[in-house]
Amino acid sequence: MMQFFWLYMDELIGKGVDTLLLIELLLHMSAILVPLALPLAVLLSSIMTFGNLGENFELVAIKSSGISLLRFMQPLVIFVGGISILAFLFANYVMPVANLKGLSLLYDIRNSKPTLTIRPDQFNSDIQGYSIRVGSKDKDGSTIRDVVIYDHSDMLGNNRVVMAKEGQMIPSADKQSMIFRLKDGWQYIEGYENGAHDYTQIRMHFDEWDKVFDLSGFRFTRTNEDMFKNANQMMDVVQLKESIDSLKQQQKRSLSVVTRYLAPYYTFETQGKEKDKAEKGLKRVESGRFQSYAGTFLDRVPDSLHKIVLQSAANNIRLMKTQMDATALDYKLQSENYVKYEIELHRKFSLSFACLLLFLIGAPLGAIIRKGGLGMPMVVAVVFFVIFHILNITGEKLVKAESVAPWLGMWMSTFCMLPLAILLINAARNDSRIFTKEWYFRLWRAITFSKRIIATASEMED
Repeated sequence: MMQFFWLYMDELIGKGVDTLLLIELLLHMSAILVPLALPLAVLLSSIMTFGNLGENFELVAIKSSGISLLRFMQPLVIFVGGISILAFLFANYVMPVANLKGLSLLYDIRNSKPTLTIRPDQFNSDIQGYSIRVGSKDKDGSTIRDVVIYDHSDMLGNNRVVMAKEGQMIPSADKQSMIFRLKDGWQYIEGYENGAHDYTQIRMHFDEWDKVFDLSGFRFTRTNEDMFKNANQMMDVVQLKESIDSLKQQQKRSLSVVTRYLAPYYTFETQGKEKDKAEKGLKRVESGRFQSYAGTFLDRVPDSLHKIVLQSAANNIRLMKTQMDATALDYKLQSENYVKYEIELHRKFSLSFACLLLFLIGAPLGAIIRKGGLGMPMVVAVVFFVIFHILNITGEKLVKAESVAPWLGMWMSTFCMLPLAILLINAARNDSRIFTKEWYFRLWRAITFSKRIIATASEMED
């Protein structure tokens, strides 16, 4: 959530969005983060739980009563499996709705105009068609002095200018307009009237004049959510599969119609009688297995038509290149969309399975560490989750770069962490002490002792 705030802070502040909308946005964004936060919660809770059991020697009592660690973990594995299923259901049914609501609301906030702010000695162009400058503002915030207003709402330049010595900014009761009550000023108007040749210049003095500005453009409006429904983040598994199948069919059609697109631009690949006639008209020379035409094509074209033929060929090549570039760009966009849909499809399964995987890592880790609370378990949980998250992001980037298949990239973190889970479970079953200081001291003593034996043996040989 802090990352979200830092990322969009400058786009949320100063937009005049009310508190309820911000709370709604935060709720939707919180729901989006659940599938990523849930595996970390499972990892931390499993390390803390088994660490407490190990610290209080309850695991020792359980094992001494003939119950193995795997048997003791079976009910929890079933429970975490249920959490994984719920996580998948949440990602499949709740997250698309949360994404649709949250991202569409964020889009509307980002594209809404900021509140009207008039600063002294600065031109303000927030109101469309007007440029406003005030020389100074009094402490009350509404009294302004040395006012200059350039009115170019008719798209004819700065042909209307209003200047006043002082005035007041008065918002309307419904907040939909702003009234500038100007005093002791002049209005200048110039332009053509009564025909194109009648250029007029008008200057009018006023003692008091109300200039009303429409602020409806500053009102926050919601965009129709149907505009965002085709995005990959707003779809469930069934919709993602349908979209993937549609993209596959579009890619096949794009490749199959390339020849048909290019056929009108080259004339040497003729068919039927015209092709036979063209072949007979050209003199062929046999050279091994291949056939080549004597001379060049231009040798058989009259000199008066050389320029026309070359220009026609160049135009055809340019048109063919344009058509090929458009087809290639369309195919590239389809490929990128295909990858995005595949990533989102596999993400729903991989993050759900991550709950079970990180439990299989956290439970034996807690049994080995034998420390409860929020000290060592928190550190270890964060380290392992960061490794998992980095592998997950790396796999996703490899998929987007089309370096690996979507299924391989999105499950890469699982494939890398699963052997570690198996090793930790075996270590916990054998009461490994790899996370205790004594184990490392014994290992260091064994290494130094081995060095001494080797040194002694080499001296005896000498």
